[in-house]
Amino acid sequence: MKPRIMRAASRPTSKAEAANFVGTVMSDPVFAPEGPSRLRASRVSFMPGGRTNWHKHAVGQVLYVLSGVGRYQLEGEPVQEIKPGDTVVIPPNARHWHGSAPDTMMVHLAMSETNEKGEATSWFEPVSDADYGKAPTKA
Repeated sequence: MKPRIMRAASRPTSKAEAANFVGTVMSDPVFAPEGPSRLRASRVSFMPGGRTNWHKHAVGQVLYVLSGVGRYQLEGEPVQEIKPGDTVVIPPNARHWHGSAPDTMMVHLAMSETNEKGEATSWFEPVSDADYGKAPTKA
Protein backbone atom coordinates (compact mmCIF):
# COMPACT_ATOMS: atom_id res chain seq x y z
CA MET A 1 0.00 0.00 0.00
CA LYS A 2 1.42 3.38 -1.04
CA PRO A 3 0.72 6.69 0.66
CA ARG A 4 -1.62 8.84 -1.41
CA ILE A 5 -4.40 11.40 -1.35
CA MET A 6 -7.81 10.12 -2.39
CA ARG A 7 -9.62 13.11 -3.87
CA ALA A 8 -13.26 13.61 -2.92
CA ALA A 9 -14.47 13.51 -6.53
CA SER A 10 -13.02 10.00 -6.89
CA ARG A 11 -15.47 8.63 -4.29
CA PRO A 12 -19.00 9.70 -5.26
CA THR A 13 -21.92 9.88 -2.84
CA SER A 14 -24.50 7.15 -3.27
CA LYS A 15 -27.91 6.37 -1.84
CA ALA A 16 -27.68 3.62 0.78
CA GLU A 17 -29.18 0.26 -0.18
CA ALA A 18 -32.96 0.35 0.37
CA ALA A 19 -32.86 -3.29 1.51
CA ASN A 20 -30.82 -2.30 4.60
CA PHE A 21 -32.12 1.19 5.45
CA VAL A 22 -35.42 2.99 6.13
CA GLY A 23 -35.90 6.47 4.69
CA THR A 24 -33.37 8.58 2.83
CA VAL A 25 -29.77 7.74 3.70
CA MET A 26 -26.71 8.81 1.69
CA SER A 27 -23.21 7.33 1.98
CA ASP A 28 -19.86 8.90 1.11
CA PRO A 29 -17.05 6.33 1.16
CA VAL A 30 -14.01 7.65 3.01
CA PHE A 31 -11.78 4.62 2.40
CA ALA A 32 -12.07 0.90 1.77
CA PRO A 33 -9.89 -1.93 3.06
CA GLU A 34 -6.59 -2.23 1.29
CA GLY A 35 -4.21 -5.01 2.36
CA PRO A 36 -3.10 -5.61 4.98
CA SER A 37 -5.67 -3.27 6.56
CA ARG A 38 -9.27 -4.48 6.91
CA LEU A 39 -10.63 -1.11 8.08
CA ARG A 40 -13.27 0.84 6.16
CA ALA A 41 -14.97 4.16 6.85
CA SER A 42 -17.97 5.99 5.40
CA ARG A 43 -19.59 9.34 6.08
CA VAL A 44 -23.30 8.54 6.34
CA SER A 45 -26.05 11.18 6.16
CA PHE A 46 -29.48 10.24 7.53
CA MET A 47 -32.36 12.53 6.59
CA PRO A 48 -35.00 12.98 9.35
CA GLY A 49 -36.45 9.56 10.19
CA GLY A 50 -33.72 7.69 8.29
CA ARG A 51 -32.17 4.68 9.97
CA THR A 52 -30.43 1.38 9.43
CA ASN A 53 -32.11 -1.99 9.74
CA TRP A 54 -31.04 -4.12 12.67
CA HIS A 55 -27.55 -5.38 11.90
CA LYS A 56 -24.28 -6.57 13.42
CA HIS A 57 -20.61 -6.32 12.51
CA ALA A 58 -18.26 -9.30 12.79
CA VAL A 59 -15.47 -7.18 14.30
CA GLY A 60 -17.64 -4.39 15.78
CA GLN A 61 -18.21 -0.82 14.68
CA VAL A 62 -17.35 2.70 15.81
CA LEU A 63 -19.59 5.68 15.03
CA TYR A 64 -18.49 9.30 15.41
CA VAL A 65 -21.34 11.83 15.18
CA LEU A 66 -20.41 14.84 13.04
CA SER A 67 -23.66 16.82 13.02
CA GLY A 68 -27.35 16.70 13.88
CA VAL A 69 -29.14 14.52 16.40
CA GLY A 70 -29.38 10.77 16.11
CA ARG A 71 -30.50 7.61 17.80
CA TYR A 72 -28.73 4.35 18.55
CA GLN A 73 -30.01 1.16 20.12
CA LEU A 74 -28.24 -2.01 21.15
CA GLU A 75 -30.69 -4.93 21.17
CA GLY A 76 -32.29 -5.32 24.62
CA GLU A 77 -31.22 -1.83 25.73
CA PRO A 78 -33.09 1.50 25.63
CA VAL A 79 -32.80 3.85 22.63
CA GLN A 80 -29.99 6.39 23.18
CA GLU A 81 -29.79 9.94 21.79
CA ILE A 82 -26.46 10.76 20.12
CA LYS A 83 -25.13 14.24 19.28
CA PRO A 84 -22.10 15.84 17.58
CA GLY A 85 -18.83 14.73 19.14
CA ASP A 86 -20.31 11.53 20.60
CA THR A 87 -18.47 8.29 19.82
CA VAL A 88 -20.40 5.01 19.92
CA VAL A 89 -18.29 1.85 20.30
CA ILE A 90 -20.28 -1.25 19.30
CA PRO A 91 -18.87 -4.67 20.24
CA PRO A 92 -18.42 -7.49 17.71
CA ASN A 93 -21.64 -9.29 16.72
CA ALA A 94 -23.89 -6.97 18.77
CA ARG A 95 -27.29 -6.46 17.09
CA HIS A 96 -28.03 -2.75 16.86
CA TRP A 97 -29.37 0.07 14.70
CA HIS A 98 -28.66 3.78 14.33
CA GLY A 99 -30.06 6.75 12.45
CA SER A 100 -31.39 10.27 12.73
CA ALA A 101 -34.01 11.67 15.06
CA PRO A 102 -37.54 11.92 13.56
CA ASP A 103 -37.29 15.66 12.90
CA THR A 104 -33.52 16.22 12.51
CA MET A 105 -30.93 14.86 10.14
CA MET A 106 -27.75 13.26 11.49
CA VAL A 107 -24.35 12.68 9.92
CA HIS A 108 -21.81 10.24 11.33
CA LEU A 109 -18.53 8.65 10.39
CA ALA A 110 -18.97 4.85 10.48
CA MET A 111 -15.87 2.68 10.85
CA SER A 112 -15.71 -1.11 10.79
CA GLU A 113 -13.44 -3.99 9.80
CA THR A 114 -13.79 -7.32 8.09
CA ASN A 115 -12.66 -10.39 9.99
CA GLU A 116 -10.06 -12.89 8.76
CA LYS A 117 -12.79 -14.65 6.71
CA GLY A 118 -13.73 -11.39 4.95
CA GLU A 119 -17.03 -11.08 6.84
CA ALA A 120 -18.15 -7.58 7.80
CA THR A 121 -21.87 -6.85 8.25
CA SER A 122 -24.94 -9.08 8.67
CA TRP A 123 -28.26 -7.34 7.96
CA PHE A 124 -31.63 -8.16 9.50
CA GLU A 125 -35.19 -6.80 9.58
CA PRO A 126 -36.09 -3.09 9.60
CA VAL A 127 -36.52 -1.35 12.94
CA SER A 128 -40.26 -1.05 13.56
CA ASP A 129 -41.83 2.40 13.70
CA ALA A 130 -42.92 1.58 17.27
CA ASP A 131 -39.34 0.79 18.37
CA TYR A 132 -37.93 3.79 16.49
CA GLY A 133 -40.55 6.09 18.02
CA LYS A 134 -39.68 5.25 21.64
CA ALA A 135 -38.39 8.29 23.53
CA PRO A 136 -34.60 8.06 23.69
CA THR A 137 -32.50 8.30 26.82
CA LYS A 138 -30.94 11.78 26.62
CA ALA A 139 -27.19 12.24 26.67
